[in-house]
Amino acid sequence: MQVRDLWVDLDEFHLREIDLDITSGEYFVILGPTGGGKTVLLETIAGLHRLRQGRILLDGEEITAAPPERRGVGFVYQDYALFPHLNVAQNIGFGLKLRGEERTVIQQRVDEMARLLSIDHLLHRRPGTLSGGEQQRAALARALIVEPRLLLLDEPLSALDPETRESLQRELARLHRELGTTTIHVTHDFEEAVSLGDRIAILNAGRVVQVGSPDDIFRRPESEFVARFVGVRNIFEGDLHAGKDGYKLLVLDGTRIAVVTERNGRVHASIRPEDIIVSREPLRSSARNSFRGRIVEIADRGTLISVTV
Repeated sequence: MQVRDLWVDLDEFHLREIDLDITSGEYFVILGPTGGGKTVLLETIAGLHRLRQGRILLDGEEITAAPPERRGVGFVYQDYALFPHLNVAQNIGFGLKLRGEERTVIQQRVDEMARLLSIDHLLHRRPGTLSGGEQQRAALARALIVEPRLLLLDEPLSALDPETRESLQRELARLHRELGTTTIHVTHDFEEAVSLGDRIAILNAGRVVQVGSPDDIFRRPESEFVARFVGVRNIFEGDLHAGKDGYKLLVLDGTRIAVVTERNGRVHASIRPEDIIVSREPLRSSARNSFRGRIVEIADRGTLISVTV
C-alpha cells in the first residue's frame, strides 16, 4: 500500500506530509511516543478521518474516498472493541454476517479461525468472562475472518501482562508467517517493534521522521529524538575537526575522539555501551580511543548493570 503526502486536521492535532510505501505481505510497524499520531494515522487509513490532502492506495487501487467497509481493511483496537452482548463465536462471525453469508459458511469459517487462534474452546463465552489475551485473540479472529487486504493493529499488546504479551507477540508472528496478510502494527515499545517488524516508521508530532529496518533505526538513527526514543545512550554534542590517517577528531568538552565519518561541523554522537571496555588497568589494544575516568555510580537494572563514569 502507499500513502502519499497525507495531511489530516483534527482539532489541535495534525498529521503532516505522511509518505509511506508498504510492500505486499510486509509486517510494518509504526513506532512513536504517546500522542504522536499513530492511532490517528491508522484510523485515517481505515477511512475514519477526512483528509485535508493526500492519497491512499491499496494494491494499486485508490481508496482515499472509499467508505471504511469497502476498503478491505481489518482493524484491531487496543481495547479489543468486542460486542459485550454477543458470545465469541458471534463476535468472530459478525463481519461475515454483515456481508450476508450463509449461516453454515459463517459457522465453518468461525470454527477455522477459532482453531487458528486457539480459542475454539471459548466460542460460547461472552467477552466479559475472558482474559485480556483471550479477548485480543477473539478480536484478531474477527478481523482476519473477512480476509482483509490490510490488517491494522492499534497497540494490540499494550494492555496485557508481560507473560501474555510475549505469548501473543509470538502468536502475531506465527499468524503473519501462515497468512501473509499485509500488516501495520502501531506501538510505543521499541522491543516489540524490533521483534515483529520487517521495517519501522518513527512517527513524532504528526510527522514521519525516519523509516528503515530495525537495525537501521537502532544503529543509524537520523536524529537525536530517534536515538533517545529507541534507547540509545551516551549521546553527546560536539564539533568535528580534520584529523589524519582517514580519521576526524570529534571534540567533546575538550576531549578528542578519533572517528570515521563524512560529516562536518556540529554533530550529535553516541558511544554504544557494548563498545566500551571498563578496566582498572590500561589495556593493550589497537583501539584509538582510550581515556581515564572515575566510576561514580553502579546501578543494578535487573538484566543489566548501569555504570556511570
